[in-house]
Amino acid sequence: MQLARLDAGDLDMIVATLKEFTGRETPLGQRMRWDETDTCPADAVRAMLGPDVGLHLVFLPEEYGGMGGGAYDIYRLSCEFAKIDLGLATAMLAVALGTDPIRVGCTRPQKQRWLTRIANEGLIVAYAVTEPEAGSSVQNVSTEAQRITDATGRVTHYKLTGVKQFISNGSIADLYTVLAKAPDGPSFFLIERNTPGLKAGKHEVKHGIRLSDTAQVLLQDVIVPADQLVGEKEGEGLKQANEVFGFTRLMVAGFGLGAGQSSLDKAIAYSKQRRQMGTLLCEKQGFTHKLLVPNSVRLAAAQAYIEYVADLLDSGPEDRQVEGAVAKLFATEVGNIAADDAVQALGGYGYCVDFEVEKIRRDARILRIYEGTSEIMQNIIGVFRMRQSVKSKGAFYGDLASEVEPFVESGGPAAAKAARFVSIAIDLAFHRKLIKQQHALFECATSMAEVETAIALVRAAASSNDALLKAQARVWASDVALSAPARLLKLFSASNVLAPEAFGELSAAADLAGAIAMQSGRLADMDFIARTITGR
Repeated sequence: MQLARLDAGDLDMIVATLKEFTGRETPLGQRMRWDETDTCPADAVRAMLGPDVGLHLVFLPEEYGGMGGGAYDIYRLSCEFAKIDLGLATAMLAVALGTDPIRVGCTRPQKQRWLTRIANEGLIVAYAVTEPEAGSSVQNVSTEAQRITDATGRVTHYKLTGVKQFISNGSIADLYTVLAKAPDGPSFFLIERNTPGLKAGKHEVKHGIRLSDTAQVLLQDVIVPADQLVGEKEGEGLKQANEVFGFTRLMVAGFGLGAGQSSLDKAIAYSKQRRQMGTLLCEKQGFTHKLLVPNSVRLAAAQAYIEYVADLLDSGPEDRQVEGAVAKLFATEVGNIAADDAVQALGGYGYCVDFEVEKIRRDARILRIYEGTSEIMQNIIGVFRMRQSVKSKGAFYGDLASEVEPFVESGGPAAAKAARFVSIAIDLAFHRKLIKQQHALFECATSMAEVETAIALVRAAASSNDALLKAQARVWASDVALSAPARLLKLFSASNVLAPEAFGELSAAADLAGAIAMQSGRLADMDFIARTITGR
């Protein structure tokens, strides 16, 4: 199927425009001052949506004035934006997220009205779902939408009352997509900024992403016309939210990748300048093999998996919630590790604000929380991917293993070995009801995410002539071949759900000795990766 994707030249032009704009209007020194004073540069956000830049047009359909970009385009833009500043990137994410219910749920006349305005007027949009008590659980919203009817009983308006919490663009938005509990179920409503009864509440002073506006949104008897109910049908809100999670979580995964890559780049640059005891840090294996190479490998795996998911989303109508969850979980976790390691790599300088890596570390921390916490991602992966694997009687991971096993130069046998064992272990966890314990479910989800990213990286490396990518794939596949079975064997041993004989059979299937044997050549690969990424 033809992928929905912008022309490569057009995408490169958009990325170049982003870099030129931020370099001119939001240089590093200015961004550091905004961060220090906890200031959202609202004028810069509006300029990004203005006619000279128009970044929001990438994710708007062509028929309503946008460029009609696909998942891959949005991921690329998100990743490049995160390399510059995660706070500003979050403001753009919020516009995309707030637009999504309109894109997937509105009637054609509603889309014509609202999407055209967003495209032409550069409206800042906010996605108002999260609440003080409900957190990330969209099912538990308490904001109410009461019907207002005329003398004939026809619904003419709705009255909304409630409090929304941690809303990105909350105090600067021109338009809000608000999830509220209508009589027939949760529903999205479109509310313009100056509607009586709607106002911004408390401004949140945050650990990071301080260039992003985050605030409460208060709704006190807000009256909106019935034609501002998304889709003009109540009870569709959860369906509409779920339909876009694959896309929005891929955006956040792109943020994790971009933040991680920026952190790694800064650590590499520092290592090529800083001397200790007569030699550069980039020449010290204790530095490169701890703080550079593992992050290079994990970020390569994250990129391969994100691009795999983008291809899936651009090729068909499925929502790909599980794949989006794997991408977000893995990329945001490894992005955080890379950011933390960059602080360590720069030592005392890394801890000081002048060298930016401490800001990236603070900014990246939110990625494991917003748009669904890592724990929510683990729950989604654990429940739905396990169900898919068990239903297929092991074929899901078995087929992936068979696909990549022939790719010896890219670590295929190691990834295949891990995939087959994970299939056996999660089937056993399911039938022994071990997954009723949340910790067990999360451990299974972590192993599944590791295996799927290893498969994606092996696949990408096998189709490439890039020696660096092949070495990264071999290292990650060998990591997972050992880490996934070790984690799951530890889980089964801790749970005592298996008799000694059954546990012995599972241990034999894990074949840890074989996984250890697959580490052969790993150090040479790490040496090669270190030399390549540092240019030695």
